[in-house]
Amino acid sequence: MSRQFDYRSTWPYPADEVYAAMVDPDYLRARLARIGGPGAALLEHHVDPDGVHYRLRHGLDPKDMPAVIRTVLPGDITIERDESWKQQGPGSYAATVAVTIHGTPASAAGGMRLHDTGSSSELLMRIDVTVKVPLIGSTVEGIVVNRVGELFDMEAEFTREWLAQRH
Repeated sequence: MSRQFDYRSTWPYPADEVYAAMVDPDYLRARLARIGGPGAALLEHHVDPDGVHYRLRHGLDPKDMPAVIRTVLPGDITIERDESWKQQGPGSYAATVAVTIHGTPASAAGGMRLHDTGSSSELLMRIDVTVKVPLIGSTVEGIVVNRVGELFDMEAEFTREWLAQRH
């Protein structure tokens, strides 16, 4: 079973500007340095005529996780996140995302859409989180979904700061 997670964030900047920041390798490295956790890194970054693909590594210190997570996921937790972005039209971008949590029965996958909304822009995400652990899988999924929400909030705030510094 999996748990669906929806997320929405807005910016007072056009989607083209937000997209340019979100796929910029310097931005990604700076974001990871601030909120990526132990061992965070930009592992891949490719730009081609179809769009941008990158792979990120996040780290979680187990002591920062609830006890139920530590019983299922002992030791350091390494998360890899693959994102592929493509322009859909003027002021509109779409992405697929796949998340692997190494050495665990947990994963996540979904999509994102960034688009103009008049003088601002909006990012919409839908992610499915799956944890294949008998009896407590749904509990762990709920915790993971909450942590994903917290991470996206931090990333959105970082993006706001990044863009504001460039205006």
